[in-house]
Amino acid sequence: MAFEGLSDKLENAFKRLRSKGSLTEADVRDAMREVRLALLEADVNYKVAKDFTNKVTERAIGAQVMESLTPAQMVVKIVNEELIELMGGTRTRLNTAPHPPTIVMMCGLQGAGKTTHCAKLALMLKKQGNRPLLAACDIYRPAAIKQLQVVGGQAGVPVFEMGQTDPVVIAREAVRYAKDHGHDYVFLDTAGRLHVDEALMQELKNIKAEVHPHEIMLVVDAMLGQDAVNVATSFNDALGIDGLMLTKLDGDTRGGAALSARAVTGKPIKFIGVGEKLEDLDVFHPDRMASRILGMGDMLSLIEKAEQKLDEKKAAELEEKLRRNKFDLNDLMDQIDQINRLGSIKDLLSMIPGIGSKIRDVEVDEKGFDKVKAIIYSMTPAERANPDIINPSRKRRIAAGCGKDVEDVNRLLAQYRQMRKMFKQMNGKQSKKQMRRMNMMQNMQNMNGFKI
Repeated sequence: MAFEGLSDKLENAFKRLRSKGSLTEADVRDAMREVRLALLEADVNYKVAKDFTNKVTERAIGAQVMESLTPAQMVVKIVNEELIELMGGTRTRLNTAPHPPTIVMMCGLQGAGKTTHCAKLALMLKKQGNRPLLAACDIYRPAAIKQLQVVGGQAGVPVFEMGQTDPVVIAREAVRYAKDHGHDYVFLDTAGRLHVDEALMQELKNIKAEVHPHEIMLVVDAMLGQDAVNVATSFNDALGIDGLMLTKLDGDTRGGAALSARAVTGKPIKFIGVGEKLEDLDVFHPDRMASRILGMGDMLSLIEKAEQKLDEKKAAELEEKLRRNKFDLNDLMDQIDQINRLGSIKDLLSMIPGIGSKIRDVEVDEKGFDKVKAIIYSMTPAERANPDIINPSRKRRIAAGCGKDVEDVNRLLAQYRQMRKMFKQMNGKQSKKQMRRMNMMQNMQNMNGFKI
């Protein structure tokens, strides 16, 4: 995930501060020097990094911080607040038209992910009850129209296309079609280039002049690093963009583009792409991202993700079983299936406060749950419903059936009994909603330790 390297370096800088009972101005300046180096190594623009550390230093050497009982915590608090401000302060929503349809013009360099993220954003809006339309305005890249039709079909969103016609005409007719057929959003998938050039910009200007989009969204590949600033500046100067969408934040990118592009253009980051699936698009929350960068987790995003993708009916049924202490291996299978819907286990665990920084260098077996399921599938229905009947001979049969060792079966059963004991202790001490959330998170943590 992006920002891991930055998070590690910031944590090391703050660790030195926490080891001191009181701070001097020299301590703060030394720490900020390390912070600046960490930002530069993360591909943050030099001027942005310098301005950021100057602001933090100015606030951190004030008397209020120096005289605080926990000065190191105060410095971290200041860094957190300045990071939030650097990334936009608050969440910024998509612009909407006073009268539908809202026209969203997606632009950016070739390979940034415009076409796929058109469909991702359209799918997100569709789930909110809207009726989006995708318009194929990229007539140059081979198979661009076909790609939009494919991802549009996967998202269940219609695609408007006119073949190799003038993109300005396609945009105009797409808006007219949307008005006639009741679509409330139109996403214009415009052409990109491998670099910024005059021909590209002129075409985009012509489309803008023709349809007057309510939102010009610049799609930026987070792996561009320092060059992302140049790209964002060029598009903003030519078109006057309204917002940024960062893609590939699930990769090994250092993440500096997220901090730099917004600071240099003054335009908010509105969405971030965090995976290859069409559902892997998140609204950008500066405060939550700052919290993750500083290793403090992101519980709100984790809870929202869980509420969107977990089966509420099954959660209610499981909650009732937990209250009656009837949790069995069938329920564990259901829990594994639901956790798998949420995405990468390591990314999910990194959102839990206190865990993220501890697992960065830990190899998480993303297929570990499949191995657990293989063992459970080797059991009979009676054994899944009542694991207490599994004796040594049954364990040997189960192990042979799934190609594992008896020790693996024993380990799974021990994990299961530990979870059941924990849920019994929790029972009656948590509200219903807390029970469901705690259940999902504890399963992730406990089963993550199950290595086969």
